[in-house]
Amino acid sequence: MAEVQTSTQSGELSQRFIEFVMMHAQNAALFLGQIPNPKTGEGEVNLELAKMFIDQLAMIQEKTRGNLTSEESTVLRNALSNLQMVYVEVAQKAPGGAAPAPRPKSEQQPASAQTTAEEKKASELISTPPSDESESKKKFTKSYGP
Repeated sequence: MAEVQTSTQSGELSQRFIEFVMMHAQNAALFLGQIPNPKTGEGEVNLELAKMFIDQLAMIQEKTRGNLTSEESTVLRNALSNLQMVYVEVAQKAPGGAAPAPRPKSEQQPASAQTTAEEKKASELISTPPSDESESKKKFTKSYGP
C-alpha cells in the first residue's frame, strides 16, 4: 500500500511541476505578444519580463538537472527552447532590439489537454518544434544588452 501511495504522490508532484513550467511558459508567451492580454484583448510585448520568465525556466532546468522524470524534462526543455526561439524572433523585430542568445534544443513535447483558449495557444507555442531554419542557429551566446 505504501508503494501505491508513494507513486500517487510522485505522479501528483510531477503534474504540479509540469503545471508550474506551463504557467511560466504562458507568462513568457504573454509578454512576447503570443497570448492576448486578458484585460485589453491585444497582444503586448515586454521583452524584459519575457526574458525574466525564460531565464527562470533556464535556472529551473539547470537546478533540477538529473532529478526530473523524462516527461518533466521533455516539457521543460521544449518549453524553454521554443520560448527562446520566439524571444529571438520578437526581439529582432523590435526597434533596436538585440536578442540575448538562447540554447535551443529540438524535441517535440507531447500535447496536453488545455481548457482555455489562452492555454491552448500557449500549448501550441510550446509544443511547436523549431523549424529547419532554426536548426542551423543552434549555437548562440547569451548577452544582457548592447
